[in-house]
Amino acid sequence: MVKRMAWKTPFLLLAFICIFWLAGASAAFAVADQHIYDNADLLNSIEAQELEAEAAKYSREEDVDFLFLTVNGMEGKDIVTFMGDFFDQWAVDNSQENAVLLTIDIASREVFLSGFGTAETSLDDERIDLVLDRIVPDLQAGDYGGAFEETMAASSEYMDYRPGVNPESIFLKTWFHALVALILGGGIVGSMLYNSGGRVTTTPRTYFDGNNTQVTNREDRFRNKTVSRTKVQQNKGGGAASVEAA
Repeated sequence: MVKRMAWKTPFLLLAFICIFWLAGASAAFAVADQHIYDNADLLNSIEAQELEAEAAKYSREEDVDFLFLTVNGMEGKDIVTFMGDFFDQWAVDNSQENAVLLTIDIASREVFLSGFGTAETSLDDERIDLVLDRIVPDLQAGDYGGAFEETMAASSEYMDYRPGVNPESIFLKTWFHALVALILGGGIVGSMLYNSGGRVTTTPRTYFDGNNTQVTNREDRFRNKTVSRTKVQQNKGGGAASVEAA
């Protein structure tokens, strides 16, 4: 019995190690339970549920939690300090450092978007400005749910680009690639059509060198002659005559 247990012990240890490793891996990619903190009551219950599910989906895809915080007054703090304090506590409670946080204060009409952890690099200041440009129209229209959705969509789109690349560069646009391809294709086809009929490249002087050519003989040959005859009548008083006209 002792020998049998000794034989099984390494496999039991290996099994426990695998279980703990899988648990750690799952925790590393775990998504926070809550993403919408609507303390200013900007969303109705249905919008909040739908956005919570949407935020969880984007968070799993990007391995970055998308968070939304709305307040009606910041207890005398500026928005950067208030947002920072909120995130510090959230990071401790959720054991997570990678997040994108949109903070809205209705009292001061201020909006602040920031990235933390890996999102601080993948969503740099330039890209944050681009995201804000896209959500400002929704915020001005009072469509906060639409602004939250656009924040997730735009941030996720920009974060897929290599850091340092402007995702709104004209050189990355599909329509620009299509336009370049169309111009190049049109130029190639036009060139083929222009050259398809061939061109005459020889002239009478191609095979004649006037500087090294001399006339060695001149000759005129009479090849044909036609003669017609017409009878001309003369006055009878002077006699009659026949004149040949050539």
